[in-house]
Amino acid sequence: MMDNKNLYKIAFGLAVFTIVYNIAEGLISTYLGFEDESLVLFGFGSDSFIEVISGFGIAHMIVRIQNYPHSKRDDFERTALRITGSAFYILVFGLVITSIYNIWTGHKPLTTFWGVVISIISILIMWILVVWKRSVGKQLNSVPILADANCTLVCVYMSIILLVSSGIYELFGIPYIDSIGTLGLSYFAFKEGQECFEKAKSDKNCCCD
Repeated sequence: MMDNKNLYKIAFGLAVFTIVYNIAEGLISTYLGFEDESLVLFGFGSDSFIEVISGFGIAHMIVRIQNYPHSKRDDFERTALRITGSAFYILVFGLVITSIYNIWTGHKPLTTFWGVVISIISILIMWILVVWKRSVGKQLNSVPILADANCTLVCVYMSIILLVSSGIYELFGIPYIDSIGTLGLSYFAFKEGQECFEKAKSDKNCCCD
């Protein structure tokens, strides 16, 4: 059984890894989504960039609760949450409008192959992060870290939406499935935005609890 100091180091390391991974995922997904004209992949990558902002708030939170276990959410975290929430709402607006436009014009992606590949990788990595964060959170008996693990699970759900929509289009070429998948991503992004503003107003850890 590890001591708390090492467990917090692991928790912080997981937060940093999440940030770095989301930057890489965002760059690759938005580039390939733009090149392949796949809105769902482009939207998925854009969401990853927003998760980076959230990740900095999580890393800061871990340092705070390590040094001051009974402290409440500070101004840095609340500001990060508001910025993240606003970014999610802007993303949702852009994705919904573009999805409707694509459906109206009958636009189809050139391919969704990379959406399938990226989603499978993301599901595996995010699930490992969920399990690892839960393990650390339970050992520390830390509600905030456990809440973060539950929120990371939302990333798994979004990856599944990317996998399903990209896989169906790649296999069957069904019209509008890319746009429908994008609307599915928009739903989760909207819920995440709501959650960010609720967390910024209170000391609740996560609406995913």
